[in-house]
Amino acid sequence: MVTSGERKVVIGGARQRTTLALLLLNPGRTVPVDTLVHEVWNGNPPATARTQIAIVIAALRKTFKAQGAADDTIVTTHPGYLLDAESHCIDSVEFTALVAQAETDVREQRLEDAAGRYRRALDLWRGPALAGVSGLLVEEEAGRLGEYRLNAYDDATAVQLALGRHYELLPELGGVVQENPLRERTRYHQMLAQYRAGRRAEAMESYREAREQFIEELGLEPGPDLQELHDLILRDDPSLTPADGPVSVAAEAAVPEVVVVPSELPPDVPGFTGRESELAALDALMIESGAALQTPTVGLITGVAGVGKSGLALRWAHRVADGFPDGRLFADLRGYDEQHEPASVADVLGRFLRSLGVPGQQIPEALEERIALYRSLLTERRALIVLDNVRTHAQVAPLLPGSGASCVVVTSRDQLEQLVTWPQEARVHLGVLPPGAAVELVAKIAGEERIAACADANRLVELCDRLPLALRIAAARLASKPHWTVRHLVTRLSDERRRLDELSQGDSRVRAGFELSYRYLSPHAARLYRRLGLADVPDFTSWVAAALLDVDVIDAELLLEDLVDTQFLEVVGVDATGRLRYRFQNLLRLYAGERARDEESDEAWREACRRVFRTALTIAREAHRRESGGEFSIVHSGTEPATIDTDLLEELLSDPLAWFEAERLCLVGMVEQAARMGMADLAWDLTGSASVLFETRSYVENWESCAEHALDAARAADDRLGQAVMLHHTGAAALMRQSMDEAKARSEEALELYGDLDERLGRALVLRNLAVVHRLQGDPDAAADRLRGALPIFREAGDLSSESSVLQNMAQLELDRGNYEASLGHARDAVRVAESMDPGASRSLAQCLYRLGSAQLLSGRAEEAEESYLRVEELSRAKADTHGLAHALYGLGQARVALGALESAETAYVQGRKVARELGSPVVEGSIRLKLGVLLRELGREEEARAELLGAKELFTRRGATHWQEEVARELSGSPDVSAEVPPAVAPEVGIGE
Repeated sequence: MVTSGERKVVIGGARQRTTLALLLLNPGRTVPVDTLVHEVWNGNPPATARTQIAIVIAALRKTFKAQGAADDTIVTTHPGYLLDAESHCIDSVEFTALVAQAETDVREQRLEDAAGRYRRALDLWRGPALAGVSGLLVEEEAGRLGEYRLNAYDDATAVQLALGRHYELLPELGGVVQENPLRERTRYHQMLAQYRAGRRAEAMESYREAREQFIEELGLEPGPDLQELHDLILRDDPSLTPADGPVSVAAEAAVPEVVVVPSELPPDVPGFTGRESELAALDALMIESGAALQTPTVGLITGVAGVGKSGLALRWAHRVADGFPDGRLFADLRGYDEQHEPASVADVLGRFLRSLGVPGQQIPEALEERIALYRSLLTERRALIVLDNVRTHAQVAPLLPGSGASCVVVTSRDQLEQLVTWPQEARVHLGVLPPGAAVELVAKIAGEERIAACADANRLVELCDRLPLALRIAAARLASKPHWTVRHLVTRLSDERRRLDELSQGDSRVRAGFELSYRYLSPHAARLYRRLGLADVPDFTSWVAAALLDVDVIDAELLLEDLVDTQFLEVVGVDATGRLRYRFQNLLRLYAGERARDEESDEAWREACRRVFRTALTIAREAHRRESGGEFSIVHSGTEPATIDTDLLEELLSDPLAWFEAERLCLVGMVEQAARMGMADLAWDLTGSASVLFETRSYVENWESCAEHALDAARAADDRLGQAVMLHHTGAAALMRQSMDEAKARSEEALELYGDLDERLGRALVLRNLAVVHRLQGDPDAAADRLRGALPIFREAGDLSSESSVLQNMAQLELDRGNYEASLGHARDAVRVAESMDPGASRSLAQCLYRLGSAQLLSGRAEEAEESYLRVEELSRAKADTHGLAHALYGLGQARVALGALESAETAYVQGRKVARELGSPVVEGSIRLKLGVLLRELGREEEARAELLGAKELFTRRGATHWQEEVARELSGSPDVSAEVPPAVAPEVGIGE
């Protein structure tokens, strides 16, 4: 209400009232036009808003001038308008001044003066502040003024009670309590006045009513002061009765001058476990903030939703709270809140300024002014500021101190690359808990004894990804259901279709956390995330992502990094090809799959998968070609290759085996997924292309698994060529693990199918494998027939690798027959063919050299044999070909025995034994141990020799190698030493090239 003398001045229109209210609330300070526009039109102004504000100001000036006011009552000052308060009386200003004077009177024990000033201040009120005026800022300030009025009333009441005027207070107190039933201080004064007025029963009833209202509306008991007063009244405590004369102000808690140090940290996280290294990294903030430089320190904690960022920040903040004597501020910026918009910087600054002691009416309206005041206050203070759930750098930048010894800790799901942490080690990326700490966290919540005695606890924490939020949910479910066993919960979580449901119950929901982060992904990043979730690979690199989206690899890398920055993916490391590899946490993979099933069509998903499989096949075909020295030893499907950038292909395949090794588990997953999806041609061709890795590095289980899945798919699709190729490969894998009957059956079935299809190269490849089977089963004539049938086909096809393989197998057959010179001829031919191939095909050369060394050794050319075996060793080590290396060391030991270099021979055998043991090849290991035992006996070390011979016997018995069992038995029985004779140079095992 505006008055002039005794007359009421009518202010016309809501816009004028709101504008005048904003000017009155800021007497002597400029109110920007933008603020007036925003408040008058509630943030949705018309294009002419600034003009209309000028019209409003002109109307107000005209109204005031008509009442005799000066022309400069409202002054135009950039960037807005200012109300000159010097010659006018503003009741809110007068009220504030009177209350401040009354507070001074109380501190100086002038209670009568204080009572008078409080009464004059309260008499200024004629109803609610700013009634009938709209606008967010106006309404907020009206609420603040109303609270200020009630505080002043309570302070005035305390003074009146100290003066012994309890009777006079009771009527008015009853009305105030009725209007403000949850205001404890007013209730306190009412009960005290009632008791002193001799109305003890009414005081007790007042407490009962208050308690009921508190419990019903707040779910809380009354505060400690009210409870203590209730207890004192029950006891008729003498301290409640005032002495004669005014009571000391201390007895009635007037308004002491207290500087409140803000301590806004939420409670510490119960059951907090682990994170010692992360806490130590944050401790660097204390070291730096305590330095003489007095520069604010800034720490950042990042991580996926539910990983415990807020918990870590609070644990550290509580641990170091005593190091910040000027306050601990906390704000949830709500960057990932599904219920609320992100907190505005202006609101957070306003709250922080109040916490730091700035009265509400002195807080600037302009954001820049709030920032400046905030930083000025912190310059001379040492405060801790925790900013939780920050989504963007723009949210946090205005809240960083400019100077001083304060410390800021920020938590975010994003990397906030623009935020510079100081010191650098205080940028903490939070991963999942280590297994031990994860089990410990579950035990703290579900019960130590219950978890300690349970073998399923480790499985439970892995199903929860060792993610703290998921662990707490799982543990809470166990704690709330004592009849559940850990195994029961493990069984429920093992179903991937239900796992997120199980971990998304109640207020703590894993899925909800993921949803909020997913909502802020760009459309392309979200699509990549979804599609990656349905790819059955343990990890992946950028070419997979590029194929899923059908985009360039560079664009795919940018999207992958977006997903890393937003914590949807994590970086595994750099693989052998120099590419970054990425992976999911399991729960995030499950959520990605859910989103894909909801948002992707089956057609789009199948097409994306086919692009990935075709890309993998194209790279694998080229890797096989380079590793084999040409398009050798393989039958392909009719699948067209994908288009791949030439530079990318060169980068990936600078070392073909290294690429195969880096992608091995991904290729296995792709083969199995392609087979499940009915893409048989891709599944079996990819298996065949990857066989060069499986064979070279002895990944027999992977080889068989891929071949069996692809074979099933080929049969389902009635793809007879695919069936023949995969039968050929299952036979080759069986041969590699010495399952001769199975190898023969599978190979003969493949041979028949190849014949029906008139696939000559395929037939020749199977004939070569069958020759090895026949030789190892003691039928050299059949083996020779098979090899003679295969050789001309390979020569006709120009398959140099297979040709050299057949020639070196012929050399081995002649060795078995004792035809050493004929063996040397075949072996030399094999080496000649292998040396004419691409240098990348060094494994074929190693196989041929091994056969040559065997022929040289048995024909009495030990020095030449040693040289050949040394070349095999060099080539095998370069290829990390453990199978070839074991054989090379086996042959090298024999050559050195023949040369009389027994110590060097022992070294070769010992190294070969270690390699064969790691390889998991019992017959190769047994053969080496047999030769080592014979050598040790010759050196006079009988006890060591017997240990090696017994070890060889056990290995041969396990494998059923009868010939070699008999050889060991002769050595153990003490038969005449035959080691001086040159022994056979190859074990009855699938060797390199077989």
